[in-house]
Amino acid sequence: MEGRRVKKEAQLYQCGVEEIWQRQTGQLHPRAFARQMGGSQDLIRHLELYAKLEAHDGCVNTVQFNPTGNILVSGSDDKQIIFWDWDAKTKLFSFPSGHGSNVFQARIMPFTDDRSVVTCAADGQVRHAQILENGQVETKRLAKHRGRTHKLAIEPGSPHVFYSCGEDGAVQHFDLRSHTATKLLTCHTFVGNKSQSIEHVRLNAIVIDPRNPYYFAIGGSDEYARVYDIRSYHQDSSTNHDCPVDFFSPQHLIDNDHVNITGLAYSNQGELLVSYNDELIYLFQKEMGLGPNPKSVSVEARNELEVPQVYKGHRNAQTVKGVNFFGPNTEYVVSGSDCGRIFIWKKKGAELVHLMKGDQHVVNCLEPHPYATILATSGLEKNVKIWAPTAEQLISLPDNVEEIMEANKQDREDRSRISLTPDVIMRVLRLQRRQYQPNVESRYSRADFEGEDDDVDEYVLLEPLQRDDSSDDDGNLNSQECIIS
Repeated sequence: MEGRRVKKEAQLYQCGVEEIWQRQTGQLHPRAFARQMGGSQDLIRHLELYAKLEAHDGCVNTVQFNPTGNILVSGSDDKQIIFWDWDAKTKLFSFPSGHGSNVFQARIMPFTDDRSVVTCAADGQVRHAQILENGQVETKRLAKHRGRTHKLAIEPGSPHVFYSCGEDGAVQHFDLRSHTATKLLTCHTFVGNKSQSIEHVRLNAIVIDPRNPYYFAIGGSDEYARVYDIRSYHQDSSTNHDCPVDFFSPQHLIDNDHVNITGLAYSNQGELLVSYNDELIYLFQKEMGLGPNPKSVSVEARNELEVPQVYKGHRNAQTVKGVNFFGPNTEYVVSGSDCGRIFIWKKKGAELVHLMKGDQHVVNCLEPHPYATILATSGLEKNVKIWAPTAEQLISLPDNVEEIMEANKQDREDRSRISLTPDVIMRVLRLQRRQYQPNVESRYSRADFEGEDDDVDEYVLLEPLQRDDSSDDDGNLNSQECIIS
């Protein structure tokens, strides 16, 4: 039995002459062949830089393929939303997002002919942009968090429903049919044996389980990834507590006040991937959860839980980094790093199989193509990079890979000896960012990041789309400073 399991796992990363013969003779369906080929380790090791998309005038904080994979959308500190024909390496059009500060995420709603886009930003706003038939764009503010809003999560297959999370600890639910926002819950930290309302968790990430869209996970400024059931998320009216159905955390990080979650991702199999600031990346199976109240779980019971798979070698300290799965069957795990590289590990066994230089400073965003072995990334540079398996020969890991990983580990361990409050860390990171662009002045005040109780029924009718039929960059945008958090 063990031998068969090992053989099956090995097949996830192999595809060769036998499979090609089976496809040609009809023994293997073309779709199954494509999925096997897409997850081949040889194909992953052929990944190289295919295109560099340049038109933004600020750090690119978000990239996403549309459901059919032929269009890429990006958002930036310049507050612009850009649609790209990534295969042709050209900009299709752009429009102002309507946000007053750095765009953190832009998502195309499915089944809308790529005309419906939702965005969130450092100004706390959640906005909807509708691309009209006449070439204009209508944007509307749907809601506003108190503080920065980092991530959105679209209900799988829905052209209308999505969620947002923000640094105010709130999770909001949106239905574009009514253009209304409903606050579902506020996430709170644990004090003693109960979840107290005296301090909320500043949320950085929200994802929905593709196998069961009733469940969504959130992560932020403590050690726990919390999973909620949309059917029973309600706060306890007597105690004002939110009600997760499960908690996940590596055992050694429980009660650690100096870690926080920057990225989450669900695999096609329902596994939960969690990336920690200045720590490592962990893969949790559903049975590894601590239940609805982790403080009630004894140390002995925690010791009996299976240990999550760990992915290491990268460094996640300077920014709010994402993490993702890669491959048609989510066979790989991908992450950016403070060293400017893209790390690709096998999901099973965590073997590092590819390492690519993705940015001069930091790689933050990694977005897999919906069906092809294509990866889009961005970081502190003002461009989007597309990676494709076009190399003529297999690309081996660099000779100094061990030195790179050891340097990242040493930096992480050195920093762990210093105890800093979150506010001090934020200030230090912003100063570091100014060193990357010393001639840029910050345009933002504290008011840019604080919530307001403004009327949410705000419309902005924008000018016709700024179309670009050439590959020339727009030169009329003002340079702005990335916000690092």
